[in-house]
Amino acid sequence: MLNSNVINMSLYYISLVVKMAYISNKAKIGERVIVEGNVIVLGRSIIKDNTILGFGVIVGYPTKAKILKIIKSKGNANFEIYDEVSSGAIIGANCIIRSNSILYEDTFIGNNVETGHNVLIRENTRIGENTKIGTGTIIDGHVLIGKNVSIQSSVYIPPETIIGNNVFIGPRVIITNDKYPPSRRLIGVKIHDGAVIGANATLIAGIEVGEKAVVAAGAVVTKNVPPHTVVAGIPAKIIGTYEDYVKKREKYEKE
Repeated sequence: MLNSNVINMSLYYISLVVKMAYISNKAKIGERVIVEGNVIVLGRSIIKDNTILGFGVIVGYPTKAKILKIIKSKGNANFEIYDEVSSGAIIGANCIIRSNSILYEDTFIGNNVETGHNVLIRENTRIGENTKIGTGTIIDGHVLIGKNVSIQSSVYIPPETIIGNNVFIGPRVIITNDKYPPSRRLIGVKIHDGAVIGANATLIAGIEVGEKAVVAAGAVVTKNVPPHTVVAGIPAKIIGTYEDYVKKREKYEKE
């Protein structure tokens, strides 16, 4: 059931299309927010105006360390207990968070961000405005994603990854952060502004993809990709320039 304290907050308006939502009385919910069934909003989460939270969405899920501490001290766990320890998450205005997506605490989502279904976004992730995240994608925490980024379905993004603005990441791309797994040293991948990563590409820990560089579908990138180049193959090698790639795309679009 919806927490009665939230209903009494005159500054906020929540439209419930179905029953059975749990919203913390510490949360701040903006105007014209739509909360569908079984939504859970924990801690001091902030949901800004005109955002939609789909069925089964969880906002502000606590970290593993907090959950283990709760179980050790109390012997059980539920969402009311989680609410006590969650620091909450922030979701901007005009966002669409589709069903069964989970946002951990200390996550910041900018305005006009849209997710597919079953998206996992772990703690300490920051996502810029106008970014789209496809169904089944996992963002595994401690990740920085810029503005106007398009992430397609089933992408894996591990901790320490940095993604710039206006980047395209194709479906089932795998980014890694461990050169010799399992090791104690993690090193992130950095993808610069305007880069394009094709479907099923794999980016090996520590590499950088330069500004407006293109990684072909299925490539395995083991070394830095210079700006304005196109790489392909296993391991990936330079096969062209970004300018030639754009010309081919423009010709293709006119056919």
